[in-house]
Amino acid sequence: MIEPGYILNERYKLLKTLGEGGMANVYLAHDLILDRDVAVKVLRLDLQNDPDTKRRFQREAMATTELVHPNIVSIYDVGESNDQQYLVMEYVRGSDLKKYIVEHFPIPYQRVIDIMEQILAGIQVAHDHNIIHRDLKPQNIMIDQDGNAKITDFGIAVALSDNSMTQTNSLLGSVHYLSPEQARGSMPTRQSDIYALGIILFEMLTGTVPFEGDSAVSIALKHFQEDMPSVREFDPRIPQALENVVLKATAKDPANRYTSADAMAADLKTALSPARAHEEKFVPDASDLDETKVMPMVGSSAAAQPVHAATTTPTPQAAERPADAPKQRPKKTGKHGWKKYWPFVLAGVIVAAIILFVVLSLTGGSKEATVPELTGMSRTQAESALEAADLVLGQETKQASSKVAKDKVIKSDPNAGSSVKSGSTVDIIVSSGDKKYKLGDYVGDQYSTIKKRLEKAGFTVKRKRRASNEIPAGEIMAQSLDPGTSVVPDGKTITLTVSSGSATVAMPDFSGQSEGQVSAWATAHGMTLKINTAYNDSVASGQLISQDPQAGSDLQRGDSISVTFSKGQDPASASSSSSDATQSATRTVQLEYMPAASSSSASGASGNAANQITIYLQDSTHSLSSVYKTMTITANQTITLNFTLKNGQTGAYRIENNGSVVQSEDNISGD
Repeated sequence: MIEPGYILNERYKLLKTLGEGGMANVYLAHDLILDRDVAVKVLRLDLQNDPDTKRRFQREAMATTELVHPNIVSIYDVGESNDQQYLVMEYVRGSDLKKYIVEHFPIPYQRVIDIMEQILAGIQVAHDHNIIHRDLKPQNIMIDQDGNAKITDFGIAVALSDNSMTQTNSLLGSVHYLSPEQARGSMPTRQSDIYALGIILFEMLTGTVPFEGDSAVSIALKHFQEDMPSVREFDPRIPQALENVVLKATAKDPANRYTSADAMAADLKTALSPARAHEEKFVPDASDLDETKVMPMVGSSAAAQPVHAATTTPTPQAAERPADAPKQRPKKTGKHGWKKYWPFVLAGVIVAAIILFVVLSLTGGSKEATVPELTGMSRTQAESALEAADLVLGQETKQASSKVAKDKVIKSDPNAGSSVKSGSTVDIIVSSGDKKYKLGDYVGDQYSTIKKRLEKAGFTVKRKRRASNEIPAGEIMAQSLDPGTSVVPDGKTITLTVSSGSATVAMPDFSGQSEGQVSAWATAHGMTLKINTAYNDSVASGQLISQDPQAGSDLQRGDSISVTFSKGQDPASASSSSSDATQSATRTVQLEYMPAASSSSASGASGNAANQITIYLQDSTHSLSSVYKTMTITANQTITLNFTLKNGQTGAYRIENNGSVVQSEDNISGD
């Protein structure tokens, strides 16, 4: 133990002891150069000359410095001073998760999920770097003053590429969080960490660990012999979906657990969702992991003793004879004298058969091996890992993958964690890179159909509209990526040019235009024009009397329009008596544009913020019961109304904006 006040490497002043471990002691220290508090882990003095311990300590330093994540305790410095190896880490002000559970239990379910999501995010980063923690437990997870979780103590973490097996007859990590395959002496995998995370989630929900016992051996046996207790028996209010996360993470067979920390986090994220309120209880696939089997790493010598004793059991005669008794000379037997010894011979055969049965039961008839986790490895690394596990690399199959880098292992067959006979062949599936999609020729297809197909494949689809008189609306006219091109869909954008049908044009107001001008407009826009003429006492000859459709109406090429021009005053009317003489009157009216009204107008629904104006006029040739004129406006506009009145007659008008009367006047007399 180093006394407080000691300055390590002339930089880190040790202030007090934070904790003592089997491999190292942790101190609160102050960095004299950067003027900040840090945590310093120093290898114990009595272990400085132990090469295995030094190697593990160095391995922690190398493993953890690769990991940069807000939910993993940061490593600042690694060094050696006066033969003392040390590791400088981020100092987390707070408590470990074990103490947090005790002080805050019961913890709200959402808070449990928030903490677990942070832990899972950190573990995913470690797994992405091919690093397995192997000693996940609440004591190795810190909760800072802001409530953030930070994973620490990668002291027994091993990079997958090391292909290291758990040491014979030793259990690394706390037995309460130890996965069944680790208890059997198999190589830990990512699923081993996920098992420990499931136990931690169990403890956060119940305040206790699932398995207790008088010894580490008894607890380890329970991990692969007994069913996981139900968290809902501790607290019936816990949703079944949340319990299912615990059950899936702690499945006895690693193949039944989550494939990654991200997958567990995704399932946990929706565990409180009402949509999962009636979820069925998770039941893993059938497995033989719950059968009673001998653990080679604990009590192996004891397991061998009964066999040894059975093979050295003295005969009944030897057991009855005192050790110092003189040897008796066997009597000669006759032709059938051997028959009196047959019970002993039979007993010996039975004992030998029992011994053989026990040995075969314990060993399975041959030595077994556990398939290591190969995901993310190259072929060479996978071959080395299998060789270290006493297995043989078999067939390699290529498969496209957007999650696993090219030429890296996606998965193995049998799966990681499976128990097989030594020397067995393990096939691997290797990534050929992102899956490419071969584009077809979509010209002439319906946009809605192709859009769904391409988006399902992973493309981002954009639509570009183009009017066409020949191609029906909704049909694809062109595509930005050539047909036959093979591309990776993820994040790729394809633009499809789609027909919007014939172009539309607004019907103009032909008031004041000549017949020739109207005819020219109709020809230019492909309209069918019908020209009518009529006598009109109030409209000068050659001027427009009416048009159909009304001004502002949407027209497409080929539509028919009708206009009526004045032939001037009716001769019959001109020859009438002077009592029939007419007078004229005019009104100049300001039409006010109303934006609020545009949202409910028909034209506004199609995208034009326009007011629909309807004018009713009464004079000698018009009646208020008939529409005199319609038009659309998008801004304030002035219009002049002309009235033709006979002697003694009065005029009137009414103006509606989108169906509401906005202006009117009666009793208009002639000038």
